[in-house]
Amino acid sequence: MSEPQEDFSQFGGTVELFNQWRSPRFGERNPTRLDNPVWEWLIGTRHSAYTAAQVIGAPSPFEAGPGWCFVRFGQSCTDLPDGRKVYIAGEHEDYYDPDFYIYNDVVVESPDGAISIYGYPRKVFPPTDFHSATLVGSEIVLIGNLGYPDDRKPGATQVLSLDINSFSVSRRVTAGDMPGWIHDHQAVLSEDGQSILVTGGKIDRGPGDFLLENLDDWRLNLKSGTWEHTTHRNWPRWAIFRSDKQPNYLWQIRQALWNLEVGWQGKYAEDLSERKDALGKSPDVRAVEELYRPPIPHTLLPEREDEYSVYRIQVEGTIVRYVEEHVGIQITVEGDLPEATVHQLVEDARSKLSALENIECHAAQLA
Repeated sequence: MSEPQEDFSQFGGTVELFNQWRSPRFGERNPTRLDNPVWEWLIGTRHSAYTAAQVIGAPSPFEAGPGWCFVRFGQSCTDLPDGRKVYIAGEHEDYYDPDFYIYNDVVVESPDGAISIYGYPRKVFPPTDFHSATLVGSEIVLIGNLGYPDDRKPGATQVLSLDINSFSVSRRVTAGDMPGWIHDHQAVLSEDGQSILVTGGKIDRGPGDFLLENLDDWRLNLKSGTWEHTTHRNWPRWAIFRSDKQPNYLWQIRQALWNLEVGWQGKYAEDLSERKDALGKSPDVRAVEELYRPPIPHTLLPEREDEYSVYRIQVEGTIVRYVEEHVGIQITVEGDLPEATVHQLVEDARSKLSALENIECHAAQLA
């Protein structure tokens, strides 16, 4: 990538033009062409909203709201047979960032470098992220969404269709035993092209509840629009969380441990000082390494490169999976273990997390 100032020079625009297009917007029609040189520059450079504002000298997002950005999480990219790439929606940053925004747009990149940008009315295409995108003939079927909290519909599953000829978006009406408000999953088209199999991901069950890992497989019949629940893995699952329901400090403690191991003593000392202020004492960062090593015979399993904050052990031939989130730890026993063993695993992790967080932590079984 070129230096930012060179990019701005090549852009050849003005601050006034940038400010005209700096903000995200909805389309008025289905679809609405929103091609403009500012967004095309941002797509080409992949500048973050913050970097772009610094380069241009644009207003702060604290004053003007989030800036439009193409650096996103939860965005899908679909390759079309003619060589075009279709990028759909996604989010920039997270809720605590002033440039946080969940998009409902479509960007098409052609092999010759041409870019087309489409916007949509909110009621036609809600802000969508961490969906799946499956090419089926002349349409891309979009399944799932995390979205803004107020837009989530626990129990329902968002299914949309993008026509790759007109680039209009429509809702697919579905029924049957559906996965619920699912996101960050995988979707695979069947060999006969008649159905889509959905696996993995997480399910939002409503305000105040944990995002629940999806353990089962679900099949959507594209002709009838009927969902089928194809597996029923009734594995024991538990959640461990702080008694005050506040976010835990596991990420920060692990970061402090990493700073210690790479020899960044100054940063490590700074981390400990910050954690002492938050937790009321300096945490024993080495203790986090023992968090998932229960006092029963077990085998530590290697971490997977494509996963984040997921840890596994094997007990009596059964995999026990620990997933760290800021709201707590989820423990899943992927099979059958004696009830007493399961409770010992849960209690061991609960007591260790309580010690690390310097506050009583609770455990609750997840349905």
